[in-house]
Amino acid sequence: MSGKNVLISGASVAGPALAYWLGRYGFRPTVVEVAPEPREGGYAVDFRGPTHLGVLERMGLLDRIRERQTGGMPIRFVDERERTLLRLPTEFAGGAVEIRRSDLSELLREHSADITEYRFGDSISALTETADGVHVTFESGDEGTFDLVIGADGLHSNVRALAFGPEREYVKHLGYYVAGWEMPSPSWLAQEAVGVNTPGKYVSAAVDHLNPAMAGAYVLFKSPELRYDRRDVEQQKRLIAENLAGMGWRTPEILGTLPAAKQLYFDSISRADVPNWSTGRIALLGDAACGATLGGMGTGTAIVAAYVLAGELANSGDHRTAFTRYENLLREYATECQKGGEGTGKFLAPDTRLKTWLRNKSLSNKLVLKLMLKAGEERSSNLTLPDYPHATAAR
Repeated sequence: MSGKNVLISGASVAGPALAYWLGRYGFRPTVVEVAPEPREGGYAVDFRGPTHLGVLERMGLLDRIRERQTGGMPIRFVDERERTLLRLPTEFAGGAVEIRRSDLSELLREHSADITEYRFGDSISALTETADGVHVTFESGDEGTFDLVIGADGLHSNVRALAFGPEREYVKHLGYYVAGWEMPSPSWLAQEAVGVNTPGKYVSAAVDHLNPAMAGAYVLFKSPELRYDRRDVEQQKRLIAENLAGMGWRTPEILGTLPAAKQLYFDSISRADVPNWSTGRIALLGDAACGATLGGMGTGTAIVAAYVLAGELANSGDHRTAFTRYENLLREYATECQKGGEGTGKFLAPDTRLKTWLRNKSLSNKLVLKLMLKAGEERSSNLTLPDYPHATAAR
């Protein structure tokens, strides 16, 4: 390609991963991120199977991720008297390797820092495609022209809204909301995630292995789509408290730590479906194209997709060919992985006591559990990684 000046929106996982590969091919990536600084904390993400791990190995990151992995932990479901109803092994949620999202993002930024310009505290406000580039206006008032623009900015993608249309056309609410925050580790919490269900609700806590003085609260609740300001954290805290009010077990204690939480993750459990991942010189990557809030292996898919998109851009005659090949190679794989997210809310917070009993009963059967783990492994591995020139050995 003659044009190699690429703007990437989003500095979480997909964006820095793409910047790394593009930089190795001689592109000039710029990453813009609306957050004023890199986010800390956050929930853990996992990788599983040879496809995920293969890309991390090619990036030279797998050993570094293992050095900072959480170790994962078993999940125990209890009743309100704290009697164990179901216990799931570490690999059920933790995959082959698990790491906090913020730690992964930091590693990816460090890995790409010498070849990437990072701009925090800014975002794209307008995109105008011309014959030979994309003219970009930023919220800060700055302007620039780039050869390509990639939206790697998540399920609520700003680039997708500007270039493809409003979010309501592409994102489907799956009936649940999820939240997580950091809290002081209580004395009763052991080295496992432990939580309780009532119909349509789930409240849990888990010790932070890397900082045992702290723990993570993790909750879900079933709800029709809510209207709220995604930047109003206090409003979100009120919604969480209101929807989980009256639950027993240790819920009042866990919710009692919410007002003091410095950072909060709160979002709907939703799925993004975009018929075409590119338009002109603008393309979507990761959750912006085919995301699922939870359970859809979105982090692993994003790492794989970044590798493929960069490889196709480096080895195709122009961006149109590259974007088409990228989507043709990834769509079926990504869509199959994404399907895993459709049942996450129903699994963690079944909406009736009977469904909760059936979940506990079936997964207490070792054979059923083994088959479920095998299915997830096969879904994540159902892609043979293309070999791109100069992409097999990390710098």
